[in-house]
Amino acid sequence: MKTSDFDYKLPPEYIAQTPVEPRDSSRLLVLHRDTGALEHRVFREIGQYLHPGDLMVVNRTRVIPARIFAHKSTGGRVEVLLLRREGLLTWECLVGGKGLSAGKIIAIENGPSAEIVEVLEGSRRWVRFAEPIEPYFPKVGNVPLPPYIHEPLKDPERYQTVYARDPGSVAAPTAGLHFTPQLMDELKSQGVNFAEVTLHVGLDTFAPVMEEDPEDHQIHTEWCEIPPATVEAITQTRQSGGRIIAVGTTSVRTLESAAKAGKNGILSYSGPTNLYILPGYRFILVDAMITNFHLPKSTLIMLVSAFAGREKILHAYEIAMQEKYCFYSFGDAMLIL
Repeated sequence: MKTSDFDYKLPPEYIAQTPVEPRDSSRLLVLHRDTGALEHRVFREIGQYLHPGDLMVVNRTRVIPARIFAHKSTGGRVEVLLLRREGLLTWECLVGGKGLSAGKIIAIENGPSAEIVEVLEGSRRWVRFAEPIEPYFPKVGNVPLPPYIHEPLKDPERYQTVYARDPGSVAAPTAGLHFTPQLMDELKSQGVNFAEVTLHVGLDTFAPVMEEDPEDHQIHTEWCEIPPATVEAITQTRQSGGRIIAVGTTSVRTLESAAKAGKNGILSYSGPTNLYILPGYRFILVDAMITNFHLPKSTLIMLVSAFAGREKILHAYEIAMQEKYCFYSFGDAMLIL
C-alpha cells in the first residue's frame, strides 16, 4: 500500500466555494458496498435508505473563531490559528510571521498580549495568553475556513452544523452540514433515532499524507467523547437489529475509538484519540456512514477506502466528477451503505 494509491486529480472548478441553500438540497451519491452500485439522489431523500430503529450518530462539536490577528513589538502583523488548548491560558497554535521565537511577545488586536513559550515543528508554537482568549472571540475571532475556499462566508453559522453545541473545533465536521432541523424531524418521525458524540476537529485531519508509505504517517491526537446516553442508544440499536450510521469521519473515529477502548463492549469514553484507520482495519461499530468527498492522499480518503474499498471509492469519485458533483467542505455528500 502506497500513499499514491489514494491520489486523484481534481480540477479546481469542482471545489465548492459556497454552501448551497437550503442545506439539504445538496446532492447525495449513494454507494452500495456489497455491489459497488451507485445512485444519484438529493440529500433530503436520504430517509429512503434508512429504516425504523436505525441510529444516526452526529458530532456535536462547534467550530471556534480560531483565526486571530496580532502584532509584534516591531509592528509587523502576525496571523495566529488556535489549534488546541492546554490549560486555561496556553494554546498550540499555527503562527504566521518571522522571528517568532520563544520569549517573543505579541499583542492580539483588540485583545490581550501573548507570549511564544515554545517553538514546535514548522510554524507551530505553544502560545500563552495573558488572559483567557475565549471571552474575546466575538471581537477578535474569525471563522478558519479551509485554504481551498476563497469566497468570503456571509453567514458564519453556515460553517456550523445545526446541532453544534460544544466549542472546540478549528474545522467543521462537514458531513453534518447537510442536515436541517426539518429533515431531522422527518427522519425521527419515520423511526430513525439520533445520538451525539463529540470530537474536536484539528487541521491535521485534513492534511495530505506526505510519507510514501501511509503507515509511516503520524496522525495527530484529537479530543473526543462518547456519553453514556449514546452508549445506551447503541446497545439498544444493536439489540433490536438496527444499524449504526456515523455522520462523518469524526463520528466514525469516535465510535471506533470507544469500541477499541471498551475491548469486550462499548463503554462511555472521554479522552484523546489518535485512531488512524487504513485499509485492512476491521470496523467494530459502524454499519454505514455519511461523508463528503475528501482531499486526495488524505487520512480521510484512506478511512472511507478502508470502509468501502479503495477501488470502489476512487470509481465513485470518478463518476462524481463526470456528474459534476461538488467536492470538499461545502460540497455534496456520499451515503456509504
